[in-house]
Amino acid sequence: MDDSGQQPTTSVAPVDSTGPRVPPAARRGVLGVVALGLSVLALVLLAWQWLDARSERQSLRQELARRLSEMEAQNREARVIAAQAQDEVRDVQVKAGVLEDKLARSQNQQVALEALYQELSRNRDDWSLAEIEQIVLIASQQLQLANDVRSALIALQTADSRLQRIDKPQLIPLRKVIAKDIERLKALPYVDTVGISVKLDTILAQVDGLPLAMEVRPTGEKATTSEVPVDETAWQRVMREAWTDFKQMVRVQRLDKSEMPLLAPEQAYFVRENLKLRLLSARIALLQRDQATYRADIKAARDWLNRYFDTRSKAVTNVLASLRELGESPVNIDVPDISDSVEAVRNYKLARDETTREAADTAAPVTKTLPRGSRGR
Repeated sequence: MDDSGQQPTTSVAPVDSTGPRVPPAARRGVLGVVALGLSVLALVLLAWQWLDARSERQSLRQELARRLSEMEAQNREARVIAAQAQDEVRDVQVKAGVLEDKLARSQNQQVALEALYQELSRNRDDWSLAEIEQIVLIASQQLQLANDVRSALIALQTADSRLQRIDKPQLIPLRKVIAKDIERLKALPYVDTVGISVKLDTILAQVDGLPLAMEVRPTGEKATTSEVPVDETAWQRVMREAWTDFKQMVRVQRLDKSEMPLLAPEQAYFVRENLKLRLLSARIALLQRDQATYRADIKAARDWLNRYFDTRSKAVTNVLASLRELGESPVNIDVPDISDSVEAVRNYKLARDETTREAADTAAPVTKTLPRGSRGR
């Protein structure tokens, strides 16, 4: 006992009734293992996220590269089409220059002919013969250079009418030769160059309004409204409406073409421009009487219409029918040679000039042999 009179107390530690007591060191080890596991799991998750993000970036990079390559291919194709269009424009300009040169030569010939008319011989017959010779030469040139049968026929008929005005028996053989060439020209088929050119111009004006094949949308059939039965139940009405909606969701359409080319807006523009260039080239070939080039351009224009335009459209169908008719029209014919008329006129003129010179030479010595005394008389 101590001085206060109280007895000392002994402290007793509580005993865990659930099991043996875990030492603190073991508890810290377990916590460290758990923390390590969580850290490893977090690292694995971070690595997986990093790998997933990396693969996604790689796929995006590949998709971007593919898109860029497609755009580059489209740009190259557009540049090629533009270069072809420029080449065709240059060819058209060259052909137009050739036609202008021919027109200038024709105008120069007309000017020379007018100058020749003013400087022609002294009497009416010589003037008429020189005019007839030039007319027949122009007819021959029209046939040889431009295959223009109509102009040549008009020229020969004009020459025959001038010979008819002279009305001399010596001109009968010449008129027979010209009449023979006139009949040969009349027997040739007529080529309506002006009408064909007008039809090509009409088609050219319609190109911008023709619908492309890629612009066509399938037309849905209108749902047929049937009479609703009077004694229809709610369940039957639901089934009928569901069946109607299902029939509108599914559409069966027949495509006459194996493929429908999809074009960018700028490519659609170049398709129309190339079609116009084909038609312009066909018109130039028509003026040049180049039947092979003319039919090739008409066929190419029809192929472009069948490939890139909506052939179910009435406008496209009408244009195709017109092109088919134009492609069957002959633009070049085998013209006969009218050099016989030219040679006949020249020979008659030379023979007449020679007769005139011989008459002049025959009359000159007679004047010189007159006696001197006769002059005084």
